[in-house]
Amino acid sequence: MSFEVPPDAYARFMGRYAEPLAKVFAAFSEVNAGDNVLDVGCGPGALTAHLLSVGARVSAIDPSPPFVDAIRARYPEVDVRQGTAEELPYGAAAFDAALAQLVVHFMTDPVVGIGQMARVTRRGGIVAACVWDGPTGALAPFWEAVHLIEPDAEDEALLSGAHRGQLTEIFEAAGLRDVQERPIAADVVHPTFEEWWEPYTFGVGPAGDYVQSLDDADRARLESVAREHLGSGPFTVTATAWAARGTV
Repeated sequence: MSFEVPPDAYARFMGRYAEPLAKVFAAFSEVNAGDNVLDVGCGPGALTAHLLSVGARVSAIDPSPPFVDAIRARYPEVDVRQGTAEELPYGAAAFDAALAQLVVHFMTDPVVGIGQMARVTRRGGIVAACVWDGPTGALAPFWEAVHLIEPDAEDEALLSGAHRGQLTEIFEAAGLRDVQERPIAADVVHPTFEEWWEPYTFGVGPAGDYVQSLDDADRARLESVAREHLGSGPFTVTATAWAARGTV
């Protein structure tokens, strides 16, 4: 699974969903102007950008060097570091809140990752995360098309946090208090099928890896089935995620 891709490729693939989701997720996380917030698994900066726009003071971390470089260039005032959630290079109680948008399901050990987020957040501060819902997330239309051809193909619905209650279990195992979980969503209009499809060919994440694994004939077949399934456009994808927040 690869996120070692150009930031613009990731933005076209996932940023189109992550940017509108960031507004809903930040509101759910109760971030306020002046809060010192850590964006864990920041990618090329969808959540960072929104947090800055509402007046938060933001630090960011991601394991992908291209994403780290992109945020440093875009926001030179932000402390951006390369690293993973499981080994956050910050002192205890350094932040008012730690947020992870669309990251928990890619953590090697989600309980450890959320626990690290709690460690670097002050007592009474907020830790929050969101993960696409397996059946109705941003990538659900893609995997629906895949399953019409290959019913047993392994999709992202099996990843951590992709179903109701899983984030709550992870948060409580990490020692957080007063955990709340609910669905959040973003509506994204795709003007044409081609605009929706092309980013899946960029090799980003599990879906991109799946497309890259296909030969030309099978890739063309998947594209054709997806077009029949979704239509030529415009069409709207309602991308639903599970969001959880807890108190340190």
